[in-house]
Amino acid sequence: MTEKYTALYGEHQKLCASFTDFGGWQMPLKYSSELAEHHAVRNAAGLFDLSHMGEVWVSGPDAGAFLDYALVGRISAVPVGKAKYSLICDTDGGIIDDLITYRRADNTFLVVPNAGNAKVVAAALQERAEAFDATVEDASAATSLIAVQGPKAQELLLRLVPAARHADVTDLKYYAAVEVPVLINGASQELLLARTGYTGEDGFEIFVANEDAPGLWQALLAIADEGELTPAGLASRDSLRLEAGMPLYGNELSLQGDPFAAGLGPVVALSKEGDFVGKTALAARKEAGAGTTSGRRLVGLKGTGRRAGRAHYPVLKDGATVGEVTSGQPSPTLGYPIAMAYVDIEHSAPGTALDIDLRGKAEPFKVVELPFYKRTK
Repeated sequence: MTEKYTALYGEHQKLCASFTDFGGWQMPLKYSSELAEHHAVRNAAGLFDLSHMGEVWVSGPDAGAFLDYALVGRISAVPVGKAKYSLICDTDGGIIDDLITYRRADNTFLVVPNAGNAKVVAAALQERAEAFDATVEDASAATSLIAVQGPKAQELLLRLVPAARHADVTDLKYYAAVEVPVLINGASQELLLARTGYTGEDGFEIFVANEDAPGLWQALLAIADEGELTPAGLASRDSLRLEAGMPLYGNELSLQGDPFAAGLGPVVALSKEGDFVGKTALAARKEAGAGTTSGRRLVGLKGTGRRAGRAHYPVLKDGATVGEVTSGQPSPTLGYPIAMAYVDIEHSAPGTALDIDLRGKAEPFKVVELPFYKRTK
């Protein structure tokens, strides 16, 4: 597979980043210390390159109806300027990807799939659009995405936005987006600013053309005082999203899983009019009690010892395997080990004592409600 590089690869090299492969992309794993980057996001702000994510535009008279058919949510009901978390499933109800859809106009939507699934999602949307008066355009290759996450995110963004437009930023609600002028290299550009994120903190994601991404990255670092904004890599992004109880495709979500076991049943709009891809299979799974009375359910696990479980480690009850860890590590914010795992329904109630098999040694954990961490608003 040919390695792919974002438009910000040179900026990461200047900062002496350590790189890792993620979905075929060479992405910064960390710049110095993933622990320091994690704490920077919780206490000030972190700067992330998310340009490996996909951007797929859907437009046309049937755009809303088409997305209602292609995705499991009721996308046509999303107001202009707002966004919705949803899933794209196959006909068997397996999860192809989780994604966010932004409604930018009555008949224009921006769908943002995950890095490794971007091409698959774009192809699935193009195939599913054949019976609709809707156009699907994959703009991923020309688009960069930069995130500023943390309690200082809004304050920092306002320094690059004209005072007359500050209310566009301060009034922006969670899961909403607006176009605002941002100062890059001395010139003002209208960029799409979304109040979304994957860290559990307040923050923004900014869509920008590839050629302008380095200038925006540099401008954000230049307006921040020392300690206010720290470049952060995938390692800290993973520990932040785990604390926030957010699923990662390939860990908590997959084609082999289903939305109900993953705790995403409310995302599936089985009551919406008309058919959608996977509806029959998903209705049958819900009727069979998936995630409620049968099978396994995704839960949070809090360690009562010191050692952390990792993905694929068995979860035990009285020595018998009753589940499997999907993500786990020590929590930098909370100071104890945390994990997400699929466990048998009968052992999924909060407070249930379980063990994780850490290479032959049973380490004690207990089931807790997700998320592990919730910011103070």
